[in-house]
Amino acid sequence: MSHVHRHLGGPDRRRPLTIVLVLTCGYLIVEVIAGWLTHSLALLADAGHMLTDVAGLGLALTAMAFAVKPATPDHTYGYYRFEILASVVNAVVLLLISFFILYEAYGRLRHPPEIASGPVLVVAVIGLIVNLIGARLLRSGAPDSVNVKGAYLEVIADLMSSAGVVVAALVMWATGWYYADPLVSAGIGLFILPRTWRLLTEGVGVLLEGTPARSRPACVVTYVRPQCPQRPPGP
Repeated sequence: MSHVHRHLGGPDRRRPLTIVLVLTCGYLIVEVIAGWLTHSLALLADAGHMLTDVAGLGLALTAMAFAVKPATPDHTYGYYRFEILASVVNAVVLLLISFFILYEAYGRLRHPPEIASGPVLVVAVIGLIVNLIGARLLRSGAPDSVNVKGAYLEVIADLMSSAGVVVAALVMWATGWYYADPLVSAGIGLFILPRTWRLLTEGVGVLLEGTPARSRPACVVTYVRPQCPQRPPGP
């Protein structure tokens, strides 16, 4: 079980997750409103990713609250696996959002709408700053908890997508080439997929009692507890 415990976060990881959750919720509201008003799929795609961040951070905080509960006779290992399960659910939702982004981007590549590039640029720069703060807060806890790692990866993906939206907004503002918006949206979806898949397989591997990722199967030795010696027969 050591490979499970190594991924777990404790109470000291809740504060940065809570701060990032508040920042993400605030920016999510701004991004949805701006994406709707400017008709920018790139902003709405990034907002969809932000929504999964909010769900993932909420799941992570809930899981950590369960993880610190003491073990019981019915749950002899405590509630550590709840945190792993939360990361798996988060990864599945993020995969679904990615496929939706790709589907919408395909439709807009056929008929790209006119987009207000100025407001898109302003909102994307704000998102870049928010994600930089979030990444800095979560970076130190990522190696110790699979949920913090998942949240950190999502913030990094959001950081990259915000940078992509900034580039798209600059291109549209300078040239009026509105294909930049769905192209960047598709790039965001494709960027999310492999990282989310790795998080999903890692979480499922832990739930299935798999060999730790950094170990070599040939070096894993199964320990079998010897049977208690029997009492020698009496005279």
